[in-house]
Amino acid sequence: MAFYSEERTEDYLFKIVLIGDSAVGKSNLLARFARDEFYPNSKSTIGVEFQTQKMDINGKEVKAQIWDTAGQERFRAVTSAYYRGAVGALLVYDISRRQTFDSISRWLNELHTHSDMNVVTILVGNKSDLKDAREVSTAEGKVLAEAQGLFFIETSALDSSNVATAFQTVVREIYNILSRKVIQSQELKKQDPTWMGNGKTVVLQGDGNQEVDNQTKKSWWCCSS
Repeated sequence: MAFYSEERTEDYLFKIVLIGDSAVGKSNLLARFARDEFYPNSKSTIGVEFQTQKMDINGKEVKAQIWDTAGQERFRAVTSAYYRGAVGALLVYDISRRQTFDSISRWLNELHTHSDMNVVTILVGNKSDLKDAREVSTAEGKVLAEAQGLFFIETSALDSSNVATAFQTVVREIYNILSRKVIQSQELKKQDPTWMGNGKTVVLQGDGNQEVDNQTKKSWWCCSS
C-alpha cells in the first residue's frame, strides 16, 4: 500500500510498531501522542489497532501509521503480519518492572526476525513518573541502547513527559535516511543517466515492498496491503 497526494509532490507514510511486554504502557503512549489522552484503568490490548499522525518535516507532510498490539504471549501469532513493512519501532519497558527490561533482547530478536535489520528503533523506558518504584536505572537503559545501536529515552504517558519526542525521533530519523537515499540516487543519476535502468527506484531496505519512486512521487512503500 502506498500513500499518494494529488496536491503535493512528496508525501510519505511510515509504518511504526509498538513492541514490549504487556502492561508497559504501549497503548497509553499511543493514546497520549495521538489524542492527548490517558487511561489509568486501561486493559491489555486485544488484537491490533493503529493510529495515523501527521507531521511536517522540512515542508513535507509525513504520516506515521503507528501500530499497537498486545505484548502477551497468547497474541504472538499476529507478529508476522504486524511487523511486515515496519520501518520504525518503539521498544517499550516499564522502569518499575525489571522483568520487562530483561525481555528487551527477546523483543529485539523478534523484531529482526520479522522485519528488516535496519528498522529505526528507540528504546523507551516508560512510567518515569514512578520514581519511588524504579527498578531499572536510566544508566542501565542508556548502556543497553548504546550496545544495541538504539535511540534511548524515558517517558511518562501519565504526565506526557517526552512522549511526543519519542515518536518524533523515530519519524525524523526515518525521513532523514530516506532523504539521504534520494540524494544519493539523484547524484548517481547525474553521473550516469543510464544508472538503475528504466525503473528508477532505490531499494531502501531488504523488503521488496519498501522502495522510493525516484521518478514521480518519491513515496515510501512501507506497508503491504
